[in-house]
Amino acid sequence: MKTIDQLLADGVAGKRVFVRADLNVPLDGTTITDDGRIRAVQPTIAKLAEAGARVVVASHLGRPKGAPDPAFSLAPAAKRLGELLGAHVEFATDTVGESATVAVANLEDGQVAVLENLRFNAGETSKDDAERGVFADQLAALADIYVGDGFGAVHRKHASVYDLPARLPHAAGFLIETEVGVLKKLTDDVRRPYAVVLGGAKVSDKLGVIDHLLEKADRILIGGGMAYTFLKAQGHEVGISLLQEDQVPAVLEYLERAKAKGVEFVLPVDVLVAHEFPDLKTKAPANPTVVAADAIPADQEGLDIGPETRKLYASKLADAATVFWNGPMGVFEHPDYAEGTKAVAQALVDSPAFSVVGGGDSAAAVRILGFDEKAFGHISTGGGASLEYLEGKTLPGLAALED
Repeated sequence: MKTIDQLLADGVAGKRVFVRADLNVPLDGTTITDDGRIRAVQPTIAKLAEAGARVVVASHLGRPKGAPDPAFSLAPAAKRLGELLGAHVEFATDTVGESATVAVANLEDGQVAVLENLRFNAGETSKDDAERGVFADQLAALADIYVGDGFGAVHRKHASVYDLPARLPHAAGFLIETEVGVLKKLTDDVRRPYAVVLGGAKVSDKLGVIDHLLEKADRILIGGGMAYTFLKAQGHEVGISLLQEDQVPAVLEYLERAKAKGVEFVLPVDVLVAHEFPDLKTKAPANPTVVAADAIPADQEGLDIGPETRKLYASKLADAATVFWNGPMGVFEHPDYAEGTKAVAQALVDSPAFSVVGGGDSAAAVRILGFDEKAFGHISTGGGASLEYLEGKTLPGLAALED
């Protein structure tokens, strides 16, 4: 995989360099609530611009249905990128149409333009190779060189991620170099004890990574909505908590395999429950109750791990040498249910372990809850991509960058 440094050594001055970034940031209207992904790709863009490249940045945002939708415009992201670069960034109001063509043609050495949301074109996400290929050809006409640096999208077989690199000389950006290097420390060169913390809503989203980690991890800690499927598998009442009953057999199998392999599975011993889901807009007091994990009332819902579980999980992370964390422990967006997620984050800060926060809601939680990002070994920009890498899957966007 060619690196940015190798690309710069070859010279990029005057060349149009297409950077496939991941600017898929959360928005409240047109206000960015977490600019972490923009900051993560900024060094690659800045370095190319400093070297005299004419930088064309492209990304997706959200899930528009193959047509323009103002709610998913990249205009706010383009504005924020300009602020971070300290320079004007031209914004094209389409992907491969007149606005994009003119914006790229008018670039001078060292200048940057951002194209509108790639998913406004159906060819970006099409499952038809020919349709994706047509869009990739149109994108290729805008550039001389391709740089892949959108790690959060490398698990997608999309035109700008998978098909476009085959049409242009290509290299990996600084962010992808860093992300892959970190993930290798979680798979190929692991310091032990190796602890994994998995949370989030659905256990089905994590089964593949649990399957793979049973061969590598020393202990696995479970929280979030997915924990209630595990508790149900143990025969406990989970009330109206989030539950994937069809996954109970698979969960039982993993618990048995973990026991046979000597992998410690750690589940909540107490939880915070309430009669209804909290209001995340007003954040009105929810007044939760703490109950034992095996005593959830039939008419209540588990929404966070309890105080004893927080202490337990902190103790299980204290002596770890490597920690991977993906998924919050509860509804961290509400202050009454943020303590579990906060406790895990604090345990990682306090631990001497090499800690990796696996993107998505976990990365957002770290920032929202006020933690210093530098206190963690690495905060990934790709939740889904990180998980699929840890499952041992081939990621299309990384494969496409291989020479």
